[in-house]
Amino acid sequence: MSVQERKERERADRERLILATARELAERQGWDAVTTRRLAERIEYSQPVLYSHFRGKREIIGAVALEGAAEMAAALRAAASAADGPRARVTALARAYLDFAARNPAVYDAMFQLDGGLAFADEDTPQPLKDAFAALLESLGEVAGDGVHPALFTEVFWAALHGLATLTRAGRLPPEDTERRTELLVDRLAKH
Repeated sequence: MSVQERKERERADRERLILATARELAERQGWDAVTTRRLAERIEYSQPVLYSHFRGKREIIGAVALEGAAEMAAALRAAASAADGPRARVTALARAYLDFAARNPAVYDAMFQLDGGLAFADEDTPQPLKDAFAALLESLGEVAGDGVHPALFTEVFWAALHGLATLTRAGRLPPEDTERRTELLVDRLAKH
């Protein structure tokens, strides 16, 4: 291995450490607790080293959002592929989405609530975000119904899932009714 390759590997390792530490801190104490000073202390590097990877908290949030989008896409595809038939796929997809949001609240916030400097619904949208949307579209497109544009239907279904996830987490909806809400959403929106 050349010196350059070793330096690149070490840089990638440091970047993964920064992001893992930011995620851990955010999941335990919220994003307000994630500061460059605190991250530098936790990873035992100086703040200038941290700034050599990310210009600040906003870029860290964006990087966490991209990781989360890739993880969500994988979870959605796995859930959908394990289900048999369009309705079962949509139900599994909805459950996987809501489960991901509940298990990873800080990552979910980075993806959809906080400013990570990422473009959505634009030609500059990063590939992991496009892929997460595609993971929804793959199953939802087949149940959109006649004359309904699959991407538009996916946006509406996604918005409903996002609303359920954020309202439940905020205590505005009782969590014990999550399964009933999921079934209602699938029954009313997805044509099968």
